[in-house]
Amino acid sequence: MAPRPVKNPRQSAAFYRANSDARKVKAKTDTAFNAKAEQMAKRRELAKARRAKGMMGKGGPDLSHTKDGKLVKESASSNRARNRGKK
Repeated sequence: MAPRPVKNPRQSAAFYRANSDARKVKAKTDTAFNAKAEQMAKRRELAKARRAKGMMGKGGPDLSHTKDGKLVKESASSNRARNRGKK
């Protein structure tokens, strides 16, 4: 089940709600990006680490890659905002 839309979305979420054509382009781009082998491997690695820490399926913070390759807990908004432009 999809999460409920928030009442006060952040800037990009508000933009994509208001611009359905841009949202369609974004969905197509995201689908292609998430189908890449290296992106699937990254998701598998993070899912395995979340399972090991007992975080899987419970919500909460993301696991974020640091520059030295370690995984640390970080809020989803700051992790995803920083990594958003790296497509």
